[in-house]
Amino acid sequence: MSTFEQRIEALIIPVTDVDAARDFYVSLGWRLDVTPPGVVQLTPPGSATSVQFGAGITPAAPGSSTAYLVVEDIVTAREALVAAGAPITDYFHRTAEGFTPGLDPERRTYSTRATFTDPDNNTWILQEITTRLPGR
Repeated sequence: MSTFEQRIEALIIPVTDVDAARDFYVSLGWRLDVTPPGVVQLTPPGSATSVQFGAGITPAAPGSSTAYLVVEDIVTAREALVAAGAPITDYFHRTAEGFTPGLDPERRTYSTRATFTDPDNNTWILQEITTRLPGR
């Protein structure tokens, strides 16, 4: 099979209250995009991929979505999310034994995370990536 360019344009997240979800993501600074009627699309600053939701556009249960939101500085990002009122956890990082509380002591790329949820409990894993692994 020959390779061809492919991009993820949008992820559909299931919500119960479209207006509350829209307001939540707008409060985080996500851009509200122009869409066809019945579809709400928002794009995080700097992202090429958007999220979409709307009444009846997915059979998935509200709160069943989990996705990564990658940032270069997790401290600054977490502080902004706290200021916006997002329910966000404390930092945790990966070790050889699994996840442990706090920032990675060396702030290694891909190591530190925090999570937050939207009004329907869809989960976002905030991950600090400062340098991409080779080939990425």
